[in-house]
Amino acid sequence: MSGRLLTHLRHVDLAVPDYDKQLDFYSGVWGLTKVAEDSGISFLAAEGSPEQYVVRLRKAADKRLDLVSYGAASRADVDTLAAQLASSEVQLISEPGAVDTPGGGYGFRFFDVDGRTIEVSTDVEVRQHRKIEEKEAIPVKLSHVVLNSPDLNRTREWYERHLGFALSDTLSSPHMGEVMHFMRISNQHHSMAIAQGPHTALHHVSFEMRGIDEYMRGSGRVMRAGFQKIWGPGRHMAGDNTFTYFLDPHGNTVEYTTELEELDEDTWHPHVYDFSQPEVTDQWGTANPMNELVAKESFNDPDRGVFIAPPV
Repeated sequence: MSGRLLTHLRHVDLAVPDYDKQLDFYSGVWGLTKVAEDSGISFLAAEGSPEQYVVRLRKAADKRLDLVSYGAASRADVDTLAAQLASSEVQLISEPGAVDTPGGGYGFRFFDVDGRTIEVSTDVEVRQHRKIEEKEAIPVKLSHVVLNSPDLNRTREWYERHLGFALSDTLSSPHMGEVMHFMRISNQHHSMAIAQGPHTALHHVSFEMRGIDEYMRGSGRVMRAGFQKIWGPGRHMAGDNTFTYFLDPHGNTVEYTTELEELDEDTWHPHVYDFSQPEVTDQWGTANPMNELVAKESFNDPDRGVFIAPPV
């Protein structure tokens, strides 16, 4: 797409009251690697990813989504995007400058239309990573993030206009209308999706596994460890990816996935899928049905960080 300045999703940062439990979960049963920690803040990498980290945890009194971080190709692109956002009266939290997190880099932060903090950075040092081996059931990389918005189409239009996202597919139903938009910044079907929700909040964070076998082994490990599985295993129609959803110790939904669809952007036309049809939510028919419990857990708690920049 011409004019697109974002390249990929880097990391998702969470503030959590029960920091030790969260760190044990993500660096233990979930399969991430703690690469740095300093006084109530930790950085967790995926072994197969060149990103310095894919999750940041911060100890805080209130649970919130601290920020979502995206990459850009160059300092010039970062500067261009910052200038474009400022001229469109998007509220910048910081001007482009040095990034003071593992791997360094150059970037800035701003609020999206719902008040989430978004970071864009470039020149971050590449982490030494490795190929994930057969039967090694740990995340290869961060796949995508899904965000709840009280005004689905306003949020979609903001991300299209200001950040160059393109619509891949939509979930809808005869009774509820549109409930989710899948958005992309590359040929990956979605690096973000926007869900219609009662309030601004994190819907879920998704992690890519090596393949079907590793995805199933990882899902089984989390289940055996006693963490609540809320939906899956199955395969969605939009994106054609597998899914198993769990709750982390503080009630955030996290997903193992694999085989997310790659598109030909020049020829792709968005579909509108009727998610009241069982095969749309799960082509395989192996997952528990989508129901009120699954939806309620995915709404999450109202985000306490709306239009409040995280302290770090």
